[in-house]
Amino acid sequence: MANQLNSLQVQEIMALLPHRYPFLLIDRVLDFTPGESLTALKNVTINEPIFTGHFPGMPIFPGVLILEALAQATGILGFKTVSERSENELYLFAAIDEARFKKPVVPGDTMILEVKFLKERRNMWKFYGEAKVEGQIVCSAELMCARREL
Repeated sequence: MANQLNSLQVQEIMALLPHRYPFLLIDRVLDFTPGESLTALKNVTINEPIFTGHFPGMPIFPGVLILEALAQATGILGFKTVSERSENELYLFAAIDEARFKKPVVPGDTMILEVKFLKERRNMWKFYGEAKVEGQIVCSAELMCARREL
């Protein structure tokens, strides 16, 4: 069960990330431990604009958007980890390594996004992430984000 003190609703997520509809891909943060890990949720629904073209008659949530959702989760974990941040600071997606897709994600699925902090060096943060549907891994990857002032 998620710890209510370490969960975030969409309003709090929007205060941390610059993304907005249709590109905000985190619906809720279920739990997090600063400097360690974060678990978030993404509900995949048929009314998302991406499904008009990916693919007509066989809607599949794009793998690149699963990776983006994981990257957004790392950004939230990064911001909840640092004690100070400026208003113009962002975590920019810098690299993806070892990305693997195991199973398609379709409308009606609820993705559970789990990211773990691995290391930080000179404002580059490395994470490991997994997206799961019904307990099965649908995507995994190592992600790097750059902490930058814009």
